[in-house]
Amino acid sequence: MQGIFPAALRLRYQLVFGVLLAALVPALLRSNGHLLLYWEAASSRNTLIGTTLAVIMGVALLRQITRFPGANDTYYVLPSLGLAYILTILVFFLLRLDYSRFQFVVSFVIACTWFFSVYLIARRYEIYRFAVLPDVDLRGKSRVGRVDWLELKQPELPDISIHGVIADLRTDLPDSWERFIADCALKGVPVYHVKQAMESLTGRVAIEHLSENTFGSLLPNSVYLRVKELLDWIAALVALIVVGPLLLVAAVFIRLESEGPALYRQTRTGYRGKPFTVYKLRTMVTSPPAGTTDREAAITRENDPRVTGIGRFLRRTRIDELPQIINILRGEMSWIGPRPEAQVLSDWFETALPFYRYRYIVRPGITGWAQVNQGHVSDEHQVLEKLHFDFYYIKNFSLWLDVLIVFRTVGTVVSGFGAR
Repeated sequence: MQGIFPAALRLRYQLVFGVLLAALVPALLRSNGHLLLYWEAASSRNTLIGTTLAVIMGVALLRQITRFPGANDTYYVLPSLGLAYILTILVFFLLRLDYSRFQFVVSFVIACTWFFSVYLIARRYEIYRFAVLPDVDLRGKSRVGRVDWLELKQPELPDISIHGVIADLRTDLPDSWERFIADCALKGVPVYHVKQAMESLTGRVAIEHLSENTFGSLLPNSVYLRVKELLDWIAALVALIVVGPLLLVAAVFIRLESEGPALYRQTRTGYRGKPFTVYKLRTMVTSPPAGTTDREAAITRENDPRVTGIGRFLRRTRIDELPQIINILRGEMSWIGPRPEAQVLSDWFETALPFYRYRYIVRPGITGWAQVNQGHVSDEHQVLEKLHFDFYYIKNFSLWLDVLIVFRTVGTVVSGFGAR
């Protein structure tokens, strides 16, 4: 959705000014203003082309990520552009092409400064504005910030600029409103079905009745499903080698603080509804209070007294989740996906929540869309909201959403969001 405040927020202006600033300014500095002479050297041409491609690639990645709810933020400028510049330099290195390190560094700093400024302006000033047809149910609009809802009384567009029109396209509309929708389309004004609009703005897919369900649109991309499984396995193998010593050190501290094994095992429901054993570093005492049921023992409450001192640190930093690398290597889990629930909780949720089993259509993950948006949950109402986030992930299953989740996971680890 394109911005309406100021013109510099539009993609074409972002890209043009970004390339001019990040590619040409370093070249001018390097050549002392003599671009024609500068162009004659192979390393100079390579650098100018490389920085231009890096800016374009970084913007493409940034746009893909920030199209998801809550992602239009300056937080993603640095990692998106950083990844683009690193990949470009890596290609130069592999192809043994000459380039200027100075120019790449200056270009990266200028690009980050420019796009950080653009997104800072967008975050502070840009407001989405939608015209809403009469009798449209906007449940969940309280969860959406920076949106003006303009309720239409007559089939006429308002005098101010809008991002689109929201209608309930599954109801029988009067002829005047149907003509109005057709006119909007002819004028290039987007018309959104209310459910699609709220999914996009809230990052949730609410499926609570069979009549609302469209399983076809929720099926994950089968090609990316296979590619992701391979990438997960390779990354898990590398990660196990890198973090193995850290896990051994953590295991020693766990054993020193409290009795019991350092590794915690629990049966959870996984891919296609099959139970599997998940591995974590133990963060609680081994014996729950007397009279605790299996279901209560499986739920971690706020300031849970069972959590040990080292356990709180491991939970806050998410280090306790790292042994699940073993589950990824065994094909039971992914790095990113809906979190697997303890089987006793999963059986309870399946009886209480419609379509709960549908979340098993993709492999469960160490982190996921629900975790970075909602954090830890414990009651039935929160689990229903978590289910909506999981369905949104499945419906928008893609590399770009996974990249966004990785970036936001780093933020949750740093902030401790959702840890208990």
